[in-house]
Amino acid sequence: MLKRDDMLKLLDNELQTDRFQDYCPNGLHVEGREQIRRVVSGVTASQALIEAALVEDADAILVHHGYFWKGEDPRVAGMKKQRLQTLLRHDLNVFAYHLPLDAHPTLGNNAQLARRLGLSVEGGLDDAPRPIGNIGRLDSPMSAAEFAAHVEAVLGRTPVHVGDPGDEIETIGWCTGAAQGFIEKAQRLGVDAYLSGEISEPTAHVARETGMHYFACGHHATERYGVQALGEWLSQHHGVEHIFIDIDNPA
Repeated sequence: MLKRDDMLKLLDNELQTDRFQDYCPNGLHVEGREQIRRVVSGVTASQALIEAALVEDADAILVHHGYFWKGEDPRVAGMKKQRLQTLLRHDLNVFAYHLPLDAHPTLGNNAQLARRLGLSVEGGLDDAPRPIGNIGRLDSPMSAAEFAAHVEAVLGRTPVHVGDPGDEIETIGWCTGAAQGFIEKAQRLGVDAYLSGEISEPTAHVARETGMHYFACGHHATERYGVQALGEWLSQHHGVEHIFIDIDNPA
């Protein structure tokens, strides 16, 4: 069991939140009960995850996508009101970590995705101490079609692929979630392919005109793993119970 404030300090320190300028707060988004025995983790603090956490008798929810994003309507109404009302009624904490969780060198979304896809990490998409996005390589070269099939088998989702399926690829840049805009960073680093969660209309043109392969593998599908690893870290090292709940999302 952990006190709420102690858990917050542990997470903030491990994820080095003070290094990041983010689009949302990192840390405690909704304050609930002081003592935390059981944590439910998930990708997004949706109403469905909140309800699932209540069924599991959780004291806290740990997510990658929390609340209070820059530019969003600040009024507590509609969907936001429903979520906050449920959390406050049941005295349930919400902890959320966005870019700091993407960038953690072992527990982060990018590190965990690399481990599952068999990618060795050789550097970052930039030279930050904890870069958001990495470059690396496969254990052995494979065709783009073979890599797409590998991604589908691991993530349970068919990726969108831009490029010749018969081309051989070995070096890859990647960043989970809505990181399609980093494709030009990857291209400047000379990799064969770039992988992210989402695709935008310009992304296909960049890939085609630079001759680099691109794989869009799903925002949710690529970001299921960091928060699981963080929850397991809390459980193994700090004595709280942890349950990961995957609320399916086709995006």
